[in-house]
Amino acid sequence: MPNLPCVSRVLAVFLPSIQSSLRQIYLYSALNLKGASVVIQKLRLQRGWSQKQLAELSGLNVRTIQRIERGQEPTVESLKSLAAVFDVDFTELKEQSVSGSTLSNQNAEEILAFIQVRKTRNFYIHCVSYVFSLLVMLVINLLKTPDDLWVPWVAFYWGLGLFSHWIQISERFNFFGAKWEKAQVEKKLGRKL
Repeated sequence: MPNLPCVSRVLAVFLPSIQSSLRQIYLYSALNLKGASVVIQKLRLQRGWSQKQLAELSGLNVRTIQRIERGQEPTVESLKSLAAVFDVDFTELKEQSVSGSTLSNQNAEEILAFIQVRKTRNFYIHCVSYVFSLLVMLVINLLKTPDDLWVPWVAFYWGLGLFSHWIQISERFNFFGAKWEKAQVEKKLGRKL
């Protein structure tokens, strides 16, 4: 049987670095981002440019910008073009792309903010598609079968999906969020983190 005080001392030494590494892995996998991806998106947003504007200024395709910001590895030519537009050193972007820098607390906060903004944007897109699609379906329903209104059923069930989506992005109803996870880990460990 192992010496428990020795094991606890070893865990106390290595646990913070393990937690930090796990947090970095989670954050990068949550957004599927690499180092250059975060830097490029941050530089673009600091200048107030859309992806389309960045594409025009850099001579790249909009889809290329979208792929890079989603975490796809950029080519050397793309990085050179972006470095020129952002007026930054090419080697900085290349190093970020190859190594993916270690996360500081500020970078971790930025990545979490990017995640939340993307989730919110996707919810708004869902809302707009809900409204426009229902309007089109209502017109079709009224023109084809005015005596049999089926659109309210579509609106109801799709509305349930929309409500579910809102619950997922809402911080007010985060039942299985970070607090819950922490409580469960502490419960399993039998001590505070």
